[in-house]
Amino acid sequence: MGANGARGEAAAWLAGAERTLCLTLGALAEIETALGVTGFGDLAERMRRLSAADLLAVLAALLRGGGETDLAKGLAGAAVDPHAAAEAVAKAFAAALPDGER
Repeated sequence: MGANGARGEAAAWLAGAERTLCLTLGALAEIETALGVTGFGDLAERMRRLSAADLLAVLAALLRGGGETDLAKGLAGAAVDPHAAAEAVAKAFAAALPDGER
């Protein structure tokens, strides 16, 4: 398995395995709903102050976007390091940006 950079996927080591995350349009809509925001400006501001529950919601959406539905479903009970989760979220958002915006 490996992340497809051309699709904007990112790879991260979570819950004992390499996982694929992707900021799809569906994941973006799920994240906006979970965080109660609309648009990138509001999302960027909200991402600066995520609670642990918010981080799990964002991570789960990105995992579903990358096809990692089993981990996304059981994320609350999975052994995921918060620092690794935050890094994975950052990697997924960076992978979705065009090269000039990173």
